Amino acid sequence: MGIIGFVNGVLIPIGLALIMFSMGLTLRLADFAFAAGLRRLVAVGVAAHMLLLPLLGLAVGRLFGLEHELALAVFIIAICPTGTTSNALTFVGGGNVALAVVLTAISSLITVFTIPLLLAWAIPHFMDGAGKLPELSMLDTIAKLVRITVLPIAIGMVVRSRWPDVSISLARKLKPTAFIVLLAMLGFSIAISFDMVIRNAIAVGPAMFALNVLALASGLLIGRLMKVGPRDQMTLAIEVGVQNATLALFLTATVLGSLELSISQNVYGVLMLANAGILIRLFRARIAAEASTE
Repeated sequence: MGIIGFVNGVLIPIGLALIMFSMGLTLRLADFAFAAGLRRLVAVGVAAHMLLLPLLGLAVGRLFGLEHELALAVFIIAICPTGTTSNALTFVGGGNVALAVVLTAISSLITVFTIPLLLAWAIPHFMDGAGKLPELSMLDTIAKLVRITVLPIAIGMVVRSRWPDVSISLARKLKPTAFIVLLAMLGFSIAISFDMVIRNAIAVGPAMFALNVLALASGLLIGRLMKVGPRDQMTLAIEVGVQNATLALFLTATVLGSLELSISQNVYGVLMLANAGILIRLFRARIAAEASTE
């Protein structure tokens, strides 16, 4: 196994499994009862993940005139909603962490089935015979996603219920895993082909930036239409605007075996973190003011 095969076939899957395990460490069955008490907010948030984001991915690809692999790259990040990074950013920004965790957990379970369906449609639609991506087996992709997402989440929840003190310590140590995986993959991509990274950033960077800004703005708009406070508005913006870039890396590098597609996901990962940081700064004073009046 070469270095690329080791990274794609071992390191990225292990990193993603650890991220999902750390999410499970923060979840209890009672959290889903909490979601039932916020049915409208949770339903709208999940709908934004499952319906709005893929449509935004398609629209941005068309708007920027992207073709083939670049358009597919934009679409792939759009169908990988939210992850533990969004939960961490919500915590840092003083948002509604419980809402963020529940939205992330529910969407992660649903995407096990939606991602293979959307990918099976997207690959022939975008590539149209222009590339050499492998044919996608839906059942095989579902099985891979179950092993790499649902199973680690379930194990994490068991650990949380049996050994709560251990789970808190583990969750804290694993919190930076998503960021580390993104940085490691970016460094690996640069080491393998710096020219490809620069070329990819120039070609798809503006479209990825637009997708992220539109996603963040959509989350804010949803919050305002739902007439929730600044804390929940910021939470929805982060949940809709911060995608699961590590899952997108797993799909592009491991499932599809495309270095160029995976570099595009790294580009998005850097942009979404920068934009989310700006959003948090803008909302910090408003959230503090809201908390002081409670």
